[in-house]
Order: sequence, then C-alpha cells, then structure tokens
Amino acid sequence: MDDETNPASANRDSRLTRRGFATVTMATGVALAGQALAAEVVETDVTITTADGTCDAAFFHPAGKGKWPGVVIFTDILGLRPAFRDMGKRMAAEGYAVVVPNPFYRTRKAPVITGPFEFSNPTDRAKLSELTAPLTPEAKARDTAAYVGWLDKQPQVNTRKKIGTQGYCMGGLYTFLGAINHPDRVGAAGSFHGGGLVTDKPDSVHLQVGKAKAGFLVAIAENDDAKQPEAKDKLKAAFAAARSKAVVEVYPAQHGWCVKDGAVYHPAEAERAWAALLSLYAQSLG
Repeated sequence: MDDETNPASANRDSRLTRRGFATVTMATGVALAGQALAAEVVETDVTITTADGTCDAAFFHPAGKGKWPGVVIFTDILGLRPAFRDMGKRMAAEGYAVVVPNPFYRTRKAPVITGPFEFSNPTDRAKLSELTAPLTPEAKARDTAAYVGWLDKQPQVNTRKKIGTQGYCMGGLYTFLGAINHPDRVGAAGSFHGGGLVTDKPDSVHLQVGKAKAGFLVAIAENDDAKQPEAKDKLKAAFAAARSKAVVEVYPAQHGWCVKDGAVYHPAEAERAWAALLSLYAQSLG
C-alpha cells in the first residue's frame, strides 16, 4: 500500500491470461454495457483553475436537465486516459456528475504517457519521477480543494448532496485528503489499491480520519497486503477510534486490479469493488 508506482497497475499487456475465456467474456459484457450507458452521458473536456495553475480534466454527467451528486475520480500513476474516461462515463450513468482531473497538469496535459511503457526500463521510470516530483503533500491538498470547489460551481451538481471521491493507486491518498480536509462536503471516500495511506510519519492520513465525516471503503490488493500486512489493522483501529463508518478489505487480486487497461485487471473482483463503491455512495451521498 505504500508503493504508488507499483508496475502492476500500469503494464498494458493485452495478452490473454490464464484467467481464461470466462474472464474475457465477463470483461466483454461489462464493456458492452458501458457503451450503452455512455450514450446517456454528456462528456466535456474542462479546465479547472487551481492555486498552482490550470488543470485539464474530463467532466461527465447524465444527459438532460437535472442536478446530481458530485464525484471526483483520482487516477493512478499513469494519469487521465481512456480507461479513466470510461470509468467517469460509467459513474455518470449511475446518476452522478463526475470530474476526472489530470493530476500531472503542472508538468504536461493528458495523456502524460504515450506509446509503450515498461516499469523495468529505467528511462520510462524516470518519466514518472518528473511527473510526481511537484506533488508534495501540500500540493495534493491544494489540488483536492480545487476539484471539490470546482464541482460545487457546476450547474449540474446538486450541492445539497455530499460529494463522493474514489482513487486508484496514488489516487487513494487524495480520497482521504478530500474527506479529511473537506468534511462538510465529502461524504464518501473509496480507495482502491491505494498507496501511502499508512506511514510512520505524524501526518499520515490514517491518523487524521477523525477529522472526516465520510464513509470509507478501503480495498487493498493481496500483494500490497503481503508487503505491508500491518496497514489494514492500523486503518481499522483508526476508523474504530474515530467511530467512522468504514470497510477495510483485502481483495484476492493484485495491485491495479480495478483499472481495465492494466495487465492484472481482474474483471470479477473489479466489479465486486465497483458494486461496493456504489453501495457506499448510495448510503453516504444523501
């Protein structure tokens, strides 16, 4: 959970794996359903003014007139790209107004990585260092505030409803920051194979959950749990002490399993995590 550049979420290996034909069939079914839902969604490229510049982002909401609860989707280490645009469309089709920012806007506009990418290649890994260097804890907090504030200014967002946040890999930390720093607006935080949630530093976000008023879903990859087995217990203890509504679960899948363009994408467990997130939103964004 403390490695936000885990290669499993970024290696775009399209070969058929040993999960076999049944897994591919499920993925195909999910994709077709997503295409049908996308027809009911409006997608717009937008620009968000932050304290540090202008962030390019994608905004999705149901077609037609109306107002819906806001959601921020925080991407993994490879940033805003088709896989996360599809995720935004799918969530919007569920009845939410969704923004997916480019976390690396300080360095370049999305897509920030183009062409083949291999974590085993030092040159490719150096590209990530360039992208993540400006993302200090303070910068992440400023950005999260900007995204939440931007959503609240959109006519499609129902500001009487709480905002949901969901993050993947490095994005998991942002969901905690949103809930901790904006307790009156963020009502739900979902972290999926999130990195940096439990550290030995005094400002570790798990030590600050008492400031939040959100429901939490923390979905941990089994290989992340193997590397940091104490993290889940510290999270559970922190939530219990804060009397927070939270689910902390280790999924039988590898780091990156929720992102469909990764080599370790696990359709069945990704769908189970998605269903858990929808349940959290339904309960917490009223």
